[in-house]
Amino acid sequence: MKKTPIDCKFVDEAINEMHIADLSKATIREVKAIAAKAEALSGIEYIKMEMGVPGLPPSAVGVKAEIEALQNGVASLYPDINGLPELKQEASKFVKAFIDVDINPEGCVPVTGSMQGTYASFMVCSQCDEKKNTILFIDPGFPVQKQQLSVMGEKYETFDVYNYRGEKLRPKLESYLSQGNISAIIYSNPNNPSWVCLKEEELKVIGELATQYDIIVLEDLAYFAMDFRTDLSVPYQAPYQPTVAHYTDNYILLISGSKAFSYAGQRIGVSCISNSLYNRVYPGFAKRFGNVSFGSAFIHRVLYALSSGVSHSAQYAMAAMLKAANEGKYNFLKDVSIYGERARKLKEIFLRHGFHIVYDKDLDEPVADGFYFTIGYPGMTGGQLMKELMYYGVSAISLDTTGSNQEGLRACTSFIKDHQYDQLEERMQLFETNNPII
Repeated sequence: MKKTPIDCKFVDEAINEMHIADLSKATIREVKAIAAKAEALSGIEYIKMEMGVPGLPPSAVGVKAEIEALQNGVASLYPDINGLPELKQEASKFVKAFIDVDINPEGCVPVTGSMQGTYASFMVCSQCDEKKNTILFIDPGFPVQKQQLSVMGEKYETFDVYNYRGEKLRPKLESYLSQGNISAIIYSNPNNPSWVCLKEEELKVIGELATQYDIIVLEDLAYFAMDFRTDLSVPYQAPYQPTVAHYTDNYILLISGSKAFSYAGQRIGVSCISNSLYNRVYPGFAKRFGNVSFGSAFIHRVLYALSSGVSHSAQYAMAAMLKAANEGKYNFLKDVSIYGERARKLKEIFLRHGFHIVYDKDLDEPVADGFYFTIGYPGMTGGQLMKELMYYGVSAISLDTTGSNQEGLRACTSFIKDHQYDQLEERMQLFETNNPII
């Protein structure tokens, strides 16, 4: 029996207690629970890379503004369903300052985290045209977005972008869009879990096809401007966050306060609906929403039914953070750049001990170092590697749960502590010894 840092019986006991037949299909929360149980039983610290949770303090700008708002009594008042006017104004400016796109404040809609933004977007997009009843995922992606569609009873299609970068993307997309049943396309950029970033030529293809086939693009910008290969931190100055919005009018930009501003606990984001889409009336709306515009269906039908508005005080926090960023007083990307530094160090350790980066290229350049990265090990499936690493006190999720067709794991850098680099080096050295590459 191989000697491992964590006694195998502790990991196996934790897995059996949760009745998980196939570890590669385990959810993020299940992996977290297994690691916590094995850690408690063994008394040995785990290097936890399964949860995509900010590992930094929240923005002080946001905290100060939210405290002031609460002290001023906003907690007793229902928020405006359209959103706090100051936040809508600053979100419109933020989109111009960091993406170079013009969206009217009315189309910048506060949501209870981007999760609610995607849920509402799915609901409205699925009603535009009764023939278009399917969402297309450019995967890998955030697993819970598919769960949202399952909860709604809506259909989706998916493909792994791994083999369809660059010029290969257009024919792959058209193979789905030409069927006439796709209502919307969704992807994240930078991508969760792979951290690949779609290039301008790829975004152009998506935008052109969205216009040609009259579908809506949901661009998930949860990790806004966190491609640290390029400095995107200066407002109103190129380079800007790449976006499909330069190539079509059929889009919603999903901007989150969770990662870029480390404000995840307050559940605040902004869904920015293009001016054209916001005012468009789709014939499919009549049956469920009435004769209303897309923007009105999104706000006054769906968001009103889901939560009757967004936390009042959190909107003041988001408005303050965006305002400070717009005015160049708050470099939010400087705060989160540590994720890139952590990824670089972690990758070096894994690569030194026989691992490889699964999603390793953005066309002709290495993928950026950021919040996530992907690893694989020769001769092991993602599920096998996931379980084996558990015995070495390392937890991460299988790419299988993200819509990827590749074998490997997603690793998150957010909870890594400084002393754990030496721990990981020691454990991966032993891992390599116990699992020789043939």
